Amino acid sequence: MESAEIRRRWLRFFEERGHTVVPSASLIADDPTLLLVPAGMVPFKPYFLGEVKPPFPRATSVQKCVRTPDIEEVGKTTRHGTFFQMCGNFSFGDYFKEGAIKYAWELLTTPVADGGYGLEPEKLWITVYLDDDEAERIWRDVIGVPAQRIQRLGKKENYWSMGVPGPCGPCSEINYDRGPEFGIEGGPAVNDERYVEIWNLVFMQYERGAGEGKEDFPILGDLPSQNIDTGLGLERLAMILQGVQNMYETDTLRVVIDKATELTGVRYGAAQNSDVALRVVADHMRTSTMLIGDGVTPGNEGRGYVLRRIMRRAIRNMRLLGATGPVVAELLDVVIRTMGQQYPELLTDRQRIETVALAEEAAFLKALKGGTNILDTAVTETKAAGGTVLAGDKAFLLHDTWGFPIDLTLEMAAEQGLSVDEDGFRRLMKEQRERAKADAKAKKTGHADLSAYREVADTSGATDFTGYTLTEGESTVVGLLVDGVPSPAASEGDEVEVVLDRTPFYAEGGGQLADQGRIKLDTGAVIEVRDVQKPVPGVHVHKGVVQVGEVTVGASAFATIDVRRRRAIARAHSATHLTHQALRDALGPTAAQAGSENSPGRFRFDFGSPAAVPGSVLTDVEQRINEVLSHELEVQAEVMSLEEAKKAGAIAEFGEKYGERVRVVTIGDFSKELCGGTHVANTAQLGLVKLLGESSIGSGVRRVEALVGADAYNFLAKEHTVVAQLTELVKGRPEELPEKISGMLAKLKDAEKEIERYRAEKVLQAAAGLAEGARDVHGIALAIGRVPDGTGADDLRKLVLDVRGRIQGGRAAVVALFTVVNGRPLTVIATNEAARERGLKAGDLVRTAAKTLGGGGGGKPDVAQGGGQNADALDEAMAAVERLVAEAA
Repeated sequence: MESAEIRRRWLRFFEERGHTVVPSASLIADDPTLLLVPAGMVPFKPYFLGEVKPPFPRATSVQKCVRTPDIEEVGKTTRHGTFFQMCGNFSFGDYFKEGAIKYAWELLTTPVADGGYGLEPEKLWITVYLDDDEAERIWRDVIGVPAQRIQRLGKKENYWSMGVPGPCGPCSEINYDRGPEFGIEGGPAVNDERYVEIWNLVFMQYERGAGEGKEDFPILGDLPSQNIDTGLGLERLAMILQGVQNMYETDTLRVVIDKATELTGVRYGAAQNSDVALRVVADHMRTSTMLIGDGVTPGNEGRGYVLRRIMRRAIRNMRLLGATGPVVAELLDVVIRTMGQQYPELLTDRQRIETVALAEEAAFLKALKGGTNILDTAVTETKAAGGTVLAGDKAFLLHDTWGFPIDLTLEMAAEQGLSVDEDGFRRLMKEQRERAKADAKAKKTGHADLSAYREVADTSGATDFTGYTLTEGESTVVGLLVDGVPSPAASEGDEVEVVLDRTPFYAEGGGQLADQGRIKLDTGAVIEVRDVQKPVPGVHVHKGVVQVGEVTVGASAFATIDVRRRRAIARAHSATHLTHQALRDALGPTAAQAGSENSPGRFRFDFGSPAAVPGSVLTDVEQRINEVLSHELEVQAEVMSLEEAKKAGAIAEFGEKYGERVRVVTIGDFSKELCGGTHVANTAQLGLVKLLGESSIGSGVRRVEALVGADAYNFLAKEHTVVAQLTELVKGRPEELPEKISGMLAKLKDAEKEIERYRAEKVLQAAAGLAEGARDVHGIALAIGRVPDGTGADDLRKLVLDVRGRIQGGRAAVVALFTVVNGRPLTVIATNEAARERGLKAGDLVRTAAKTLGGGGGGKPDVAQGGGQNADALDEAMAAVERLVAEAA
């Protein structure tokens, strides 16, 4: 049975039994605690936590999931994969244990001809939680499973929670016996390779307290309602129904393996190492395709790093298998054609997926060449110094500069017999992240436990946002926190977070910054609002300072936003929509939005592009935007169903989670997007849009920054002043500036070359004196000394070779010259053939000198180079070289 058919049967079975079919959510988790969706229940988490009331009593889905903690096991075991599909059925206070168990047994054992999966009942083994007598009774007495095929396991194996205080409950797992060829008898408690878990039924009925791990936490009591969360691994069931040895040989992965063998000439099944590599390629390419399909782009942080890591791992494994050129296009084609049966959006969005993937492959193949050279040098230096551990800063350099995921560095270093200082690498990574995030560290979610906001939502309902039509209005304080703690009152000077029953303040979202303004209470108290966030769905939290008086919960208030700021942000937001459409018109649909920020009078817009946008194209885009402004197009917003919005051609941002009803913003006949932000009423209100330029912010992602309205005018006015000053300096007209400045720069470059040539000649003039001054050390001519600081490595090398060539008479000769460049010592040492015959090799001499200087080095026996950190040790290093020469003599 094909995977697509397994999926269809699952959804049909539960839909016929009253479950609402919920489409798979994006792999980009709508949860600040998760990078990617790792389990089928994640989209339903707000219902289980009680944050949102479920819109249906029972549901079913086939959810796309990605997990990477066991990435090193991919390809080595029968069932570890990074991407998988979790078939789930869920009950929110509806049916419970008996219902869930009956459904599972019915679907698994019903014959294929009757719509089931047709598994033999005698091959199914059951595990239940140690104390769950009820579940065991149902399996034994209601379903009829023999007692000898029901096993009880402890908390670690058969108890579920989210790892934090909240819902929890016992589990019951259904396992399939694959037969004696896969291991010994005894059931899943003895052998989980033979008895493979295919379905997990979670009976969510208790509330757990704080604790660590899977076992060390208290049970606080019963939940208000009993819920069901179940999950069947589609790939695991496919493995069984298709009669293959492991998940990599199922229909959606085996075709990728076959294509990889075709591209490399390596036969699957020929050797263990190559089989593992082929499985890694198949798994990682499928995962990469699904991630890009959901809007993830490769990068060095977060989910972008996950994608980059697995994609580059796949490409390198193809290189190890013998591939010499690009391979992603053909592997991607197989994945899209195969997975497109289950996810048609892969077929319709093929162009964008291919553009992102091929750009990443091209970048990595280039980085692989340069990074490998850096790694090889680092390995050589480490071994030469007698070390067995590659320094953490080297691993960080490879990651930060060349995009090498740490696991790739670990693999390549291990091939050279070295380990890596992972602690040092991770420390540097942490320092970099802390620097990058310092400004936003305590920003958006407030200081309070989210439960405080949920309590406000439960008691007072969602905040009524009036800001689309109003800039001020009456309201009531329904929630108050002081320094992150719920409080009935706040005094002058307190940092507060205020929740109103209705508000004109826009909460930051969709790239638009929050409104600022004031809240005045009937008591005379005034709160200056600096930021507004939505830490839980539907609740606007106004963050600010009490300037005057006392604030109390229940007080009447009048909220007023900073209208000037709002209008400036609205102009920027509308300009962002125009820029998005103009870029798509110029570059095609691959220029999809990848992020944005709308600030007062300016915006930045991130979009997909495999290469830099030519200046001429950017000029055309800017001209097109400003032409639209002059047409005075009306800007309108309409709420409709998501399906209606798609049919109308509205553009949706990848990675955003949309509800059933969405807001569509239309700008004349030019632009139509899903958007919850605020906008101008007419494009004429924007005045002017000035694109400042574009740049790369990651592989396949570019950023445009721009100014709008008065800010754009002020920029152009300043630019005009600068142009006027330059024309005065060069004594020419504005249109002549490029040519005149280019000519000046060319003359400056020629002058710099002449200075460099003169300096090199002066350095080489010293060669004759150095050769004549060579000392005789027991028959060996030794020319050693320090040349002027600042002499570059290339010039130093030329000088050393020149001096060596001037020492005549067939004498053994060693030339060792030292200098300091930018505070760091540098040495180049050369030997002639006669010296090498007496055992003096340049590489050995350099390593001794470099070690003394606090560094490393190496090279060939005739010439070598090294350096270090301690310039004060130059005399000591020269003395060490002299000792080695004397000992050889």
